[in-house]
Amino acid sequence: MPDLVRVIKMINPFVSVVIPTFNHAKLLKRALESVVAQSFQDWEAIVVNNFSTDETIQVVQSLNDQRIKLINFKNSGIIAASRNRGIESATGQYVAFLDSDDAWFPTKLQKCVDQATNGAQFVCHGEVWINSNLSKREVMYGPAENATYTKLLYRGNCISTSATFIQTELLKSQGGFDESPEIVTAEDYDMWIRLAALKPKTIFIPEILGEFHRLTDSASSAVMRNLASEKVVLAKHFAQRHGKLLTKFKNRHRLAIAHYGAARQLSIQPKQAFVLFGQALRLSPLVLKIYPGVVLLCFYRFAKVKKS
Repeated sequence: MPDLVRVIKMINPFVSVVIPTFNHAKLLKRALESVVAQSFQDWEAIVVNNFSTDETIQVVQSLNDQRIKLINFKNSGIIAASRNRGIESATGQYVAFLDSDDAWFPTKLQKCVDQATNGAQFVCHGEVWINSNLSKREVMYGPAENATYTKLLYRGNCISTSATFIQTELLKSQGGFDESPEIVTAEDYDMWIRLAALKPKTIFIPEILGEFHRLTDSASSAVMRNLASEKVVLAKHFAQRHGKLLTKFKNRHRLAIAHYGAARQLSIQPKQAFVLFGQALRLSPLVLKIYPGVVLLCFYRFAKVKKS
């Protein structure tokens, strides 16, 4: 039996790449090609397909690589369920997540593996954000001191899913992502908070190693849905903390930051943005960035009225 265990370990890849997808055939091809092109080749890719109606299956087959596995799985609109299905199927020591509309640079896995072999359990790196209008912005996540439990909870998320490389055992210890419909779009933030509570050895690589394709959706419904999900995640974690006066103040301050963030995204819809800024101020007038945000919104509103 010990010999059999050694053989299994030899044939298992070092990293499992989990790629949830739905009707993203062309983008999925780019994502998979970026995995195939990695300088580090000891990987498996698990494509969790939410029964796409486009050419997703043909794209996977066209690459003709036995390391790429396809799982057809109905996630009922909850991407966390697809990621969890991928984690369950992972045989690697580490899991790297890649959304099907994103892509990696060729040295991404090798740079992360180098950190893992030095004991890192959670690795993240920078990305270039590419907007739908093809404008670009380089974004560095972290640093590690901002990825502690307390700072993630009270300052907000500083991690991107497609830039993470995480010890499989660590992920499974948390039972995967929360699949509650109420936190769709914020399930990754919830996971990072839960993992941070375990104090894993965390490394942020100060390099751009991937592309995050930002299909900007500033529609009011999307922004408000994201805000609602974030508030549910915060309430979940606030409930686990002692209800002292200072803690209650910190909770309100954090909720104010969440409302401020939503208001900033709705700058092209001034009326709703003003409402959110007002809610943020009522929650905590000490979030100082609210004030210049309101001033900028007033200028935007004035310029718009003047043009009309």
